[in-house]
Parts: sequence; structure tokens; C-alpha cells
Amino acid sequence: MYALKGILKNKTATTALATAGLAVLGLGTTGAATALAAPPHTNHVRIHTKPAAIVKPLEAPAMAKPAIKEPSFVKPAVLTGKTTASYFWDDSSGRAGDTGLPASGKPMQKGMAASPSWPLGTEGYVVYNGVKKPFFVGDRGPGNPSSRGIMLDLDGQTFAELTGGTFDMNTLAVKDNGGFGHIPIEYHITKWGDGTGLKGAPVPFSLGAWRL
Repeated sequence: MYALKGILKNKTATTALATAGLAVLGLGTTGAATALAAPPHTNHVRIHTKPAAIVKPLEAPAMAKPAIKEPSFVKPAVLTGKTTASYFWDDSSGRAGDTGLPASGKPMQKGMAASPSWPLGTEGYVVYNGVKKPFFVGDRGPGNPSSRGIMLDLDGQTFAELTGGTFDMNTLAVKDNGGFGHIPIEYHITKWGDGTGLKGAPVPFSLGAWRL
């Protein structure tokens, strides 16, 4: 009996000491039980952070392509069309089929063209494979070839530049251009001349429109 009382007394003392210790820690009996029963991770604070945004470097603005500046002779056209062109060089030397001075009375020169019908003094430019070259009508021709659709004679130097060749002033022939003597061109008339001739699409020399 005395032994049992001693055990209970000791148990009561142990409980009292435990309760006093928890009181020092600021925990009540209930709080202590909760603290002891709770799993160790219950009161951990979880901090959720968003992943850092990926900052892409700013791209430089695309550079605008510079506008291609057209030659000064490229102007609004009053007539545009297509035909076949050949070349000539009439300097009154009598060489290579030379028929004398040009009909306009002007000396043979680069840029002078012969038309079977357009008024003398007419100005424009031709386009071949993207290359543009100016011309003015200063002579008559081609003759018979115009009846076969060859409606424009370009000077030899211009023809050589269009076809990637060279013009030989001794033989009055275009060389090193692959043998081209006729080429399909696009013509643009920018100003009609005041001389004799017929405005509009070119017609063969044999029709005599160059006299009008």
C-alpha cells in the first residue's frame, strides 16, 4: 500500500514537473499535447516563388532597303510597247552599210536611234534584261527589216552595253555579245518629237509614215 502510494506520488510529481516546464515554454497542457502530437513539418512555412522571367534581348529594327534611284531619263511614258531592235552607226563614212548622215542632220552619236515611223526628236528609253538605256529618234530605219517586226535601230554603242558586248568603231560591229544582232526590247516613249513622223505604235518604213 505504501509502495503504491509512493509510485502515485512520484507519478504526480513527474506530471507536475512536466506541466511546469511547459508553462515556462508558454504552452498549456492542451498545447503541449498538440505540439507533441503534431508531425514535425506541420508548422513549416512554404514560400512559393515564381520562376524568373526570361528576358529576351531586344532585336534591332530591320533596316529599310534604300530605294533604288532611277536614272534621270526614266520618266512617265506616253506610250509603252515591245518590239525587236537591231543596231546601226551611220557616220557618212560608207562603212558597213552606212547610208550617210542621219535624217535629222545631227551627227551620229550614242543614244541616237532610227525609227521607221516615229517623229524625229522623239525621246524615250528601252529595257532589255532589266537594263535601261535612253534614246532619241534622229534617223530613219530599219528599212526592209521593219516589215518583219524589227521596229527600232539603236546606235551600236548602246546596243553593245545592253548585250554585254563591245562596239568596234573600225568595223562598226558589236562584238563579244554572243553574236546577238537583234534583241527583244520594251520601249517607253516619254516625249514625242516635233519632226515629221507618226505618233503611236511603230509601223513599217514601207508605209511612208515617216513623211507625215
